[in-house]
Amino acid sequence: MSPEFEFLNSLSEEGGDRIRVEAFKERGYIAGFVVQYEAFIKGRWRVVVRYDTHHGFAHKDILHPNGRKEKQPLPYQDYNAAFTFAVNDIKTLWRWYRHGYEMEMKK
Repeated sequence: MSPEFEFLNSLSEEGGDRIRVEAFKERGYIAGFVVQYEAFIKGRWRVVVRYDTHHGFAHKDILHPNGRKEKQPLPYQDYNAAFTFAVNDIKTLWRWYRHGYEMEMKK
């Protein structure tokens, strides 16, 4: 299934932070999605936080520099609500996510 819509937008003026969005629709409703925050750190793009519906449920993956992944289910059965939450969360908190990722890299 190819995405109904997809886009990649910069979050910072410097261009080192971006949000990647892919959404799939069925009958006008979101049937699946991927929303992720990517940061350009130490010479390469890194996925820091990803929301998606793989595995049959809406969840958040927090990706750590050491390769570890934390999966947190979202409290939404409705993918439209989960999608909206994911986009808003990343647009609001990307600086905080980046800071945490960079602090972990220093350990």
